Amino acid sequence: MSTPDPKTVGSRLKLVLPEGKKRPWWVFALKLAGWLALTGATAGVVGVVAIYYLYSEGLPAIPKVDEYWPPIVTEVYTDDAVLAGEFYNQRRKVVPYERIPKRLVQAFIASEDSSFFDHLGVDVLGTVRAGLKTIASKLGLRSGGVQGGSTLTQQTAKAVLIGAEGYKSATAKTLTRKIREAILARRLEAALTKEEILYLYLNNVFLGHHSYGVQSAAENYYRKDVRDLTLGEMTLIAGLPQAPSRYSPFLKPEAARKRRTYVLRRMLEEGMITREEHDTANAEPVQVYPVEDVFHEFAPYFVEQARRDIVERYGNPALLEQGLKVFTTMDSERQRAAQEAVLNGLLEVDKRQGWRGPLMNLGTPEERQAFIARAKKAMEDEELVLNRLYVALVTKLEENGQGAEIQVGPHTGRLPLLGMRWARKVNPESYYAPGGMISSVRKAINVGDLIVVRHVKKKDLTDDKDQWDKKLAAEIPDDEVKPAEGAKEGAGAATAEALPAKPKGPKLFRLEQQPEPQSALVSIDPHRQYLTAMVGGYDFDDNEFNRSFQACRQPGSSYKPLVYAAAIEKLGWTQATILVDSPVVEHDPDNKVAWKPENYTSKFEGEVTLRTALVNSMNIPAVKTFGKVGTKNMAAWVQTLGLSTPMNMDFSAALGSSCVYPVELAEVYATFNRYGRKKPTWLIRKIEDRFGRTLEDHTAYDDPWAPLRDRVAASYARLFEPGEQVMSPETGFIVTHLMRNVVLEGTGAPAQRLGKPAAGKTGTTNDSFDAWFAGFTRDLVTVAWVGYDLNPHPLNRYETGGRASLPIWLDYMKKALASRPQAEFTPWPTMELVRLPVDERTGKLVAEDSRNMEYMYFKKGTEPKEAAPRKGEVDERQFLMGQQ
Repeated sequence: MSTPDPKTVGSRLKLVLPEGKKRPWWVFALKLAGWLALTGATAGVVGVVAIYYLYSEGLPAIPKVDEYWPPIVTEVYTDDAVLAGEFYNQRRKVVPYERIPKRLVQAFIASEDSSFFDHLGVDVLGTVRAGLKTIASKLGLRSGGVQGGSTLTQQTAKAVLIGAEGYKSATAKTLTRKIREAILARRLEAALTKEEILYLYLNNVFLGHHSYGVQSAAENYYRKDVRDLTLGEMTLIAGLPQAPSRYSPFLKPEAARKRRTYVLRRMLEEGMITREEHDTANAEPVQVYPVEDVFHEFAPYFVEQARRDIVERYGNPALLEQGLKVFTTMDSERQRAAQEAVLNGLLEVDKRQGWRGPLMNLGTPEERQAFIARAKKAMEDEELVLNRLYVALVTKLEENGQGAEIQVGPHTGRLPLLGMRWARKVNPESYYAPGGMISSVRKAINVGDLIVVRHVKKKDLTDDKDQWDKKLAAEIPDDEVKPAEGAKEGAGAATAEALPAKPKGPKLFRLEQQPEPQSALVSIDPHRQYLTAMVGGYDFDDNEFNRSFQACRQPGSSYKPLVYAAAIEKLGWTQATILVDSPVVEHDPDNKVAWKPENYTSKFEGEVTLRTALVNSMNIPAVKTFGKVGTKNMAAWVQTLGLSTPMNMDFSAALGSSCVYPVELAEVYATFNRYGRKKPTWLIRKIEDRFGRTLEDHTAYDDPWAPLRDRVAASYARLFEPGEQVMSPETGFIVTHLMRNVVLEGTGAPAQRLGKPAAGKTGTTNDSFDAWFAGFTRDLVTVAWVGYDLNPHPLNRYETGGRASLPIWLDYMKKALASRPQAEFTPWPTMELVRLPVDERTGKLVAEDSRNMEYMYFKKGTEPKEAAPRKGEVDERQFLMGQQ
């Protein structure tokens, strides 16, 4: 190419500029600016493209709305559809966009992103500003990390990143993270509609206090469905995303109110609401209600056991993220009855053990005044609630020892002797009886003591009838003002005014202490195979150890039915088999020790029938029966029945020296109830995944709470789950009949107060560390245990299974079976049994009018053939023994 001629160039310039004039300086400036703009724009485009490809690598795919499956709450329900617990990493409940109120959507847009429907997904200026501030921060020119506003689309992109990369990486205050978020936001805008982005955002946004999404927030703050929120409630929630903790309505209600005012003002400015709506919503008080902690408040031991079961079979991520719907076999009414029975029973047992002393003693007047001041500040104007526990300060003891003055916050009250007669010192060797109760409050408490009390009415000053004393009660003023004698019900005001009223006494309290003994209760519906109620201890929050499933305790005499069942099944024994109740010494060659068992009464009855031995819970006949069966045979037998714990390989096992889990003992008794058929007991009835698909189903065909389709499917499935007949039906019925007699005339006699046919067996260990009652009706099997966790000392003398555990069983069963008739135990028509009158002393047949006659059931072919001698006749066997 030729070089331009300077003259030619010069002549061209002359055509532009007049002769003798120079080119203005700004022309050059404009050309330079144009060149820089062109090259800068090119570089900018190249830079943006480079950044896009550099930072977009590895970004998560854009979620399809119909495949949006974020972590959601797993809900645990009772069989009768009462929510009993929730498990989650993020408490989120996804709701369709159509279910979210339009005003709530507008509130978020007004406060977070007013141009949401107009922009392309990214706040460019805000992102650039954030980038510059980040660079400045890295260079040390300013403090802080990434800052700047984000559109709702960018916030949704952040949520997608959190789900894919984890919270720490997706929320890091770095320029890289902000760029990746912006790129993903643009992709969201390209792939989804604005409404779909809002659907993702409103179900993902964190709104404080474990709330993810608007539905969870509506429940957490207002215990409402999102559709039922008021405008004031919507705008308070919509103001939370910016800083959930700073605007928490629980912790900072005034800050939350101001933030709500801002959201309302923005909605008014955007024309989304009227002035009247604005003013009405702004005037609403900030009143929130924390979501109920149903797990701890309802049935924590049961739900925790369900959680363990799910984690073991499905894994923890499935439980915490997959939104399972778990329907347990728990009956909510029976569960409440079980918890009340355990609580009340333990309080009574604990008081019989004695008073362990105050929480502490405030020795100086200054300490007492300081405590009262703190208590008053804590309670303020709160009124006392009947039957609620309080910490009280003893301020004065009455001279006659018949009561004490106490202070509960701003309230003064009286603790009368009648409300604490039980408070003698702990002494395991003593027997709890009216004669051993204290006669003065001075024997248990002193001025300055901090004690636990319960606010009660006069009639509730004792929770044990043995503590009630008519003379002491007569000296206590009535609780309420009542018309004097002569005033008639319904009399006019003038008449009532004219009659003097009885004086109202002071607020009354009774002494309490946290029980030291523990308890377990397991209740099984044997035919549906449901664990219908279960309590694992006194207080889950104090100790999560589940004694029903985790405590291996010695069952004592409640083990004897297993021994006699083995003899009836394996040896062909009968109810009329004669056993000798006489002293015996068993030698243990392995341990080189001798063991001499004794009966509870320390008496020996000589020859007795098997029936008499079990009904009266005799120890020696049980040991001899165990010996006849054989140790190895018994060990195999109890495993067949369902006990997983190893049996002690010595004769002490006959008396329940080998520990068992309460739930397994209950399952064995359920096998007796089913006349020898062993079946699994279900803790969980059904599990569904987040899409409603059934993962497992153990529904009983006659479950009144289950949907028809579940019952139909279950009835078919149960045809293939017949269970295992571990003993003949005849043996199962005979053992049940024996335990029916335990209730009718033996150690379980108090169970007759149930008013329904029941069978069962008490159990008490020789050292009084464990007390049991295992009993059942036709439709419900329940086992109750009482004892100490670490056995610091025995229960008091005579704290037997019938005294300590049977009342808990009875209290529960009365409520669980209220208005539910129970049939008598009868053999199946197919059973080969005969029922005959037998002489209880000899085990021989007798006439029906015999004084010692008992009707007994026998397997055909095992019934006695000989008749007992009539009155005046001599038994040949006894005669021959006498001759010898």
